[in-house]
Amino acid sequence: MQRLHTRSTVQKWTARSLNVRGHQLRVLVVDDTTTAADALAAYLSIEDVGCRVAYGGHEAINTAISWDPHVILMDISMPECNGFDASLAVRRNPRTAHIAIVAHTSLDEAEVRRHLSDAEFDGYYQKGQSLDRLLDLIKTFVH
Repeated sequence: MQRLHTRSTVQKWTARSLNVRGHQLRVLVVDDTTTAADALAAYLSIEDVGCRVAYGGHEAINTAISWDPHVILMDISMPECNGFDASLAVRRNPRTAHIAIVAHTSLDEAEVRRHLSDAEFDGYYQKGQSLDRLLDLIKTFVH
């Protein structure tokens, strides 16, 4: 029997919704590739999104606690503290549990889902896809 495989590149996984009325949308971009993180943050800033960048998992956890972003775009494959571990830490902290976290990775969706241990992520975006689609995904979390 042949198995049909559809490739999802942008997907909202939860019904999480954040109230940002009266505030600028805040997004934390997490990636150990500094040029990629900086470029994505620059694009989002042009789209009137408040951005900060963290260049690793530990920095992402600390920035989430101190800055309180609405959404985190979390790379997965990072040294020392990968995106799964960083997302779990953010999710388990009462001060940051409300933040929407999107797996922002080159891994395919099935691979990400295979490694989940809890509800670490609220959505998925495969790197290399349209940034307009990423912005649309981010906006699905806010009202």
